[in-house]
Amino acid sequence: MTDRATVHVMVRGRVQGVGYRAWVEDQAILNGLEGWVRNRTDGSVEALFAGASDDVAAVLAACREGPPAARVDAVMENPATADQLKPRRPGEAFSVLPTL
Repeated sequence: MTDRATVHVMVRGRVQGVGYRAWVEDQAILNGLEGWVRNRTDGSVEALFAGASDDVAAVLAACREGPPAARVDAVMENPATADQLKPRRPGEAFSVLPTL
């Protein structure tokens, strides 16, 4: 059985208005992860990733780079719980949520 990981992430830098959320959604889906992503009113992007540890690690590494128009200054990771997956939209493995 593959080790699983659930990680809460805050990304700071030029990460809004550059397609970062849609890019994160694509990365998560390509890697078979569950979770969600949303903008924060402070200009950061918040995400939760759950899945195989190696796949979560790959998406976290990608988040440190971001899409071409982004400038990532910091990625803060913390362990999370399955309960933190609840904000997802029903029927979606990975959701883009409204700004909080």
